[in-house]
Amino acid sequence: MYGDDSPIAAFATNPGSGALTVIRCSGKGSIDLLSSVFSAERLKSAAGNTVVHGWIISAGERIDETLVSVFRAPKSYTGEDSLDICCHGGSSAGKAVLSVLKKAGFRDALPGEFTFRAFMNGKFDLTKCESVMELVCAKTDTGRRHAVSRLMGSLENEINGIKQILVQVLAGAEIYLDYSEDEISADAEEAAGKLPSREQAEEAFIRLKKLSGSWQIERIYQEGITLVIAGPPNAGKSSLFNLFLKEDRSIVTEIPGTTRDWIEAFTSIEGIPVRLIDTAGLRNADDSIEKIGIERSRMLLYEADIVLFLFDGALGITKDDIAECETLIKNKRTVFLWNKSDISPPVHPFPLAGISPISISVKTGVGMDELYSAITLILPKENESIDAAIGTERQKRLVDEACLTLGEALKLTDEEEPLDLITPLIRQAVNSLGEITGEVSTADILDEMFSKFCVGK
Repeated sequence: MYGDDSPIAAFATNPGSGALTVIRCSGKGSIDLLSSVFSAERLKSAAGNTVVHGWIISAGERIDETLVSVFRAPKSYTGEDSLDICCHGGSSAGKAVLSVLKKAGFRDALPGEFTFRAFMNGKFDLTKCESVMELVCAKTDTGRRHAVSRLMGSLENEINGIKQILVQVLAGAEIYLDYSEDEISADAEEAAGKLPSREQAEEAFIRLKKLSGSWQIERIYQEGITLVIAGPPNAGKSSLFNLFLKEDRSIVTEIPGTTRDWIEAFTSIEGIPVRLIDTAGLRNADDSIEKIGIERSRMLLYEADIVLFLFDGALGITKDDIAECETLIKNKRTVFLWNKSDISPPVHPFPLAGISPISISVKTGVGMDELYSAITLILPKENESIDAAIGTERQKRLVDEACLTLGEALKLTDEEEPLDLITPLIRQAVNSLGEITGEVSTADILDEMFSKFCVGK
């Protein structure tokens, strides 16, 4: 489906109630094609990196007044002749312009086709292509910074650096395979470069392991964590939920059991996207609907990355609390809170072994700084010492494949196995790294990857 250079067009922004809508065009003959439905004749001869004002016209009718940014090959995003048409906002103007473009000979762009063409024309490697979509989907400023780092080439440079080391090791190994030991003179060794070096292979292996480990943190910055607020009815869960969001998202009353089912919203803590969930009060309920909500809430406790369990300071510790805490005490990702400390401070010593709750008052805000600190201690830390990090599951899989084959090669080296068994493993590791950047790729792989992109990217 991908791979031709025909003129394509797509919305680069979602048409809606905004002030402007941008339509992106690219492909062979795209400037001439747009000129056929554009009022200003100078568009056809416009220099690259210039803007031309005019009207989109269809059958003599003026459709919309626009500004067209002209980019000439190869100095464009795609490496082809390209145009960005800036229309008026709203759902009608952009759609009308796009309809005129399609009648003129443009076809609808496939998902990610602009970035695919940038890759095919040597503008980006695959890691940079993927970082474009990461940047679009970034939920926090930290996620944005990491995506920008990969867009600037941090991961590409690290992969290429490791690959270059392995190519040197591979070249040295193949010298020994091509010539017998008595045929290799000192001059030949010097001309061939370094002979097989375990130290170099070990350096590459260590760097690959470090890259592989970076995905655990990167995944969390992209996908986020689930934080569940739990506890007995009327303990202040919904009030704490609203306090995190700084808005009245969850209904709060003094009637126990107000929250019958869980509700969720998204926020961020320390640059990490957080799926925040307010649950039904945990108790032995008679109401059948409330029972269902309570069971759903208990299921969420097992799925959560972090659990905040609230004790009702005004009510004290109940038998239901003790039963719920028996399981949660074993979970190191549970933070226990004694709410309503403004009217009832926590009991000392605390009657439940292994629990030292944080004293808070959701009503007054007392203790919230301590609560944020406790959550921060559980969250993974951004490793500033890592210059490059993996940004997608595809990259993680291929780095792990390279690690596995290189590790096997090192093992065979220790066992003094012949080079004709070791060399193919090193070559396989090199190919895995080449697939990450796109030096080694197939049409099926590229189609699968770019089909997950937005249309217009």
